[in-house]
Amino acid sequence: MSSVATTEPAITRGTRASIRGRMQDALPKIVLAPSFAITVIFVYGFILWTIYLSFTNSKTFPSYAITGARSYQRLWRWTFESDPPSSWYTSITNMGIFGVLYIGICLGLGLLLAILLDQKIRGEGILRPIFLYPMALSFIVTGVAWKWFLDPGLGLEQTLHQLGWTSFHFDWIKNKDFVIYTVVIAGVWQASGFVMAMFLAGLRGIDGEIMKAAQIDGATTVQLYRRIVIPLLRPIFLSAFIVLAHMAIKSYDLVVALTSGGPGGSAWLPSNFMYEYTFKRNEMAVGSASAVIMLMTISAIIVPYLYSELKEKAR
Repeated sequence: MSSVATTEPAITRGTRASIRGRMQDALPKIVLAPSFAITVIFVYGFILWTIYLSFTNSKTFPSYAITGARSYQRLWRWTFESDPPSSWYTSITNMGIFGVLYIGICLGLGLLLAILLDQKIRGEGILRPIFLYPMALSFIVTGVAWKWFLDPGLGLEQTLHQLGWTSFHFDWIKNKDFVIYTVVIAGVWQASGFVMAMFLAGLRGIDGEIMKAAQIDGATTVQLYRRIVIPLLRPIFLSAFIVLAHMAIKSYDLVVALTSGGPGGSAWLPSNFMYEYTFKRNEMAVGSASAVIMLMTISAIIVPYLYSELKEKAR
């Protein structure tokens, strides 16, 4: 009897401990389950829904009858056969111009600012938040501010005319051939500080002994950065490239706030095309097809990056 009496409490304590351990393991899953379900439904579910609509003949309202790849054919037929160029052709051309300049200038300017701040200059604590501040603003605020600044009747041109420089002209924001470059200017102003912070963190993480050893071996400053520092910043380059590419592809509010689409839609990006055709021109299938192409573009950038990161961790 005494052995049974002493065994039962031990079994009970072990069972309670096992139940408590299972509950502790399950608690994070229970807490995250609603967020996971919402993400699955409202992100990936709507992605699948958009892909489905792109293969229908949906107009103002969704149509559930599959009609094949007609929407994609219409997009690319407009691109290669339209004269003058179609709005889709303009959108993908602008995406190429904006993407290359936006990513390239942000990377170059961000790296240059990070290298300058890494020299332990006086006032770094003030300069760093000044460069980072634009990233705290929304694209709407950035677009409106730069619209005022670049407007010939309100901003830079008018100010210089009042100061006596009447020969100065800068009307890019109203010129259909140059309006996309004003979007580049505003985008670079906002994102370059963020890229600078990423590079600065990478520079501060480089072992100083490596730098000292290279300097002892006679490496010049240019050789030091070209052969040691920049190769060590490769992961930062990749991360910054992914972030900037994603921001460039989904840019919509910056174009609307800055140029209202530009003269005749000359500043459209694919996101603007998608919104216009889906919600204003009642071409839901065509808008969905353009959204799928944007998704494929982002996937073509992100998937190789994730694969390389996972492969690097496996090594």
